[in-house]
Amino acid sequence: MTRTLEILDRLIGFATVSADSNLGLVDYVQDFLTTRGYAVHRIADPAGEKAGLFARLGPPGAGVMLSAHSDVVPVAGQDWTREPFALTRDGGRVFGRGTTDMKGYLACVLALADRAARAGLREPLKIALSYDEEIGCVGIGHMIDHLKRTIGLPRACIVGEPTGMQVAIGHKGKAALRAACFGEAGHSALAPKFLNALHLAADFVTELRNLQDDIAANGARDPDYDIPYSTVHVGTLHGGSALNIVPDRALIDFEIRYLAEDPLDRLLTRIHACADRVTARHRAKFAAARITLDQRTAYPGLDAPREDAAFALSLAQSALTKVPFGTEAGYFAGLGIPTVVCGPGDMQGQGHKPDEYIELSQLAACDAMMDRLLVELTGTHPEAKGTRA
Repeated sequence: MTRTLEILDRLIGFATVSADSNLGLVDYVQDFLTTRGYAVHRIADPAGEKAGLFARLGPPGAGVMLSAHSDVVPVAGQDWTREPFALTRDGGRVFGRGTTDMKGYLACVLALADRAARAGLREPLKIALSYDEEIGCVGIGHMIDHLKRTIGLPRACIVGEPTGMQVAIGHKGKAALRAACFGEAGHSALAPKFLNALHLAADFVTELRNLQDDIAANGARDPDYDIPYSTVHVGTLHGGSALNIVPDRALIDFEIRYLAEDPLDRLLTRIHACADRVTARHRAKFAAARITLDQRTAYPGLDAPREDAAFALSLAQSALTKVPFGTEAGYFAGLGIPTVVCGPGDMQGQGHKPDEYIELSQLAACDAMMDRLLVELTGTHPEAKGTRA
């Protein structure tokens, strides 16, 4: 595991918080791969401040793709007891922002890329590295249309988010929305003569809570999830500028995390109906009453057939699961690529927390999976001898 840890040390040193550039890390990965003979296709974000890449090594063919993201969540406001952007070791753990989510997996991928460059592949190894995953899988949404024309679609994809090296075949989709609630400004001494936008917002939040109760009681269910139904969550509410002014605008940020059996369009229709009911109750008295809804980000869920997991199960030698957090896997599955999520670390125990760490045993298990993949791609396993061209 020495090579993996050397690479992980370099990766942790890049402070690739989503709000900042990731170009230093991408330069490092691109140089690492090109010097080993990989064809690398770099894809800049619309502003040119970040980038992702697709890479390929080996003969023509579909091959297998390993997918990671480069960004990490912020450390500001967290109580770290060690330097977050320097890899430190303590016993059987290594610490640093991104060790679990998900530079540990990326380090294993690059260590494999190094070994594969000397291995004589019989089918290609492909690598995807994205940006801005942590703010709603934004980067892969910009990159996905480039996949087929650059390195080609693989026969299978493993997205390495932390699953404790279990093979995840499902997660919910997500949409983030902003509701803008419009009322009428006025002096607070005459408050009843005006429409308080915060009152409008409060009524809308109540409608969303009622919708959530109905979904929990009567909506689609998937018992493989800890929360077996779709959820509607209000995260922030902002409005007003001074106590003696009736606010004429309030903003609500909320999200939907939805099951495959609960299509997003159907849930959005119900949410628009919630907004219409609220405004209808106020418009008879206040013509300015209005609620607009703006979808800020969205990514698809993953609901892979169990047969799609057979390849990854043979590599990970683990069990099937579903995960509560979102990933980029739905984008690849949407292209018809059999896709699962499997990577080292524990999202619930270590992801996004101060003093983030990963167990060395998890990195060792991921390296072992990569070794089995290399055997698959080189055709060196005994049962494959004499069966491959």
